[in-house]
Amino acid sequence: MSTEPAPIEKPKRNYNILFGLTLLALLVLLWVILSFATTSFATGNNISNLLRQGSMIAILAVGQTFVIITGGIDLSVGAVVGFCTVVTAMMINAGFPVWVAILATLLTGVAIGIFHGFGIVKMGLPPFIITLATLTSLRGIGLLITNGNSISINNDAFQEFSRNSFLGVPNLFWMVILVGVPAFILLHHSRWGRYLFAVGSNAEAARLSGVNVQRTIYMAYMLSGLCAAFVGVLLASRIGIGNPTQAEGWELQSIASSVIGGTSLFGAVGSVHGPLLGAFILATINNGANLLNVNSFWQRIITGVLIIVIVYFDGLRRRGGK
Repeated sequence: MSTEPAPIEKPKRNYNILFGLTLLALLVLLWVILSFATTSFATGNNISNLLRQGSMIAILAVGQTFVIITGGIDLSVGAVVGFCTVVTAMMINAGFPVWVAILATLLTGVAIGIFHGFGIVKMGLPPFIITLATLTSLRGIGLLITNGNSISINNDAFQEFSRNSFLGVPNLFWMVILVGVPAFILLHHSRWGRYLFAVGSNAEAARLSGVNVQRTIYMAYMLSGLCAAFVGVLLASRIGIGNPTQAEGWELQSIASSVIGGTSLFGAVGSVHGPLLGAFILATINNGANLLNVNSFWQRIITGVLIIVIVYFDGLRRRGGK
């Protein structure tokens, strides 16, 4: 008797494609409006800064999306980013080659993801609880390691990477493409991606169809931890220090980007391109608000309203059986 899992139906992509085109149109519209509203928006320096600002949240949002599709949540990603800046800084300053420091940092993120998977799968803890505990614990561990101080990174070449460009495009944005392309293939063109949607839709039905639900959950949180660790490396390069308090609130921005990008908080609906566009929509709103001297509090209000509206319409779509 064959042990091969029964085939899982590929998730319908019409909704994701239509929603992605809508987001792209919204992003272009925002850029056009801001180009007329302020003379400094369309300048080369500002566009480069905008791309740098949105890139790290975009990568976080991709990892977050894998988790949310399973019906989970990862509240720890901001703390993982801050902690990983410390890991990177300490290893570089200890004399390790940069590539070794980067590899160790990425493995740290994977280990944190495995811990989350263990807490959810083996201990039966809700994703909200285990990742919230990690959020608070990692901040504390990082502060203990650094004694509450920042660690300056003594490597000019490492710091220059985040400030430089390739073909006129900031290196940080190229990192988004580096993450986004394999993530897209993995989620939309692989068996594991289909299993991910199946688990988010109905974990028990997926299990009965032959899907290894536990392994799928492990993989989702490992990828989220890996993306967060990678962002930690990029942030350490950009600011030139390791500090566990960095990236505070980024977990909420990553969730907001993913939700604005069409990922359903109910699970089983999502894409890679949507959260990427969502991250740059948020970055554009924040950048434009700063240029127009809009109070920063309004930026948070706008983000909150966007989340409420999108989640509301997602609920309507689900109730309508679409």
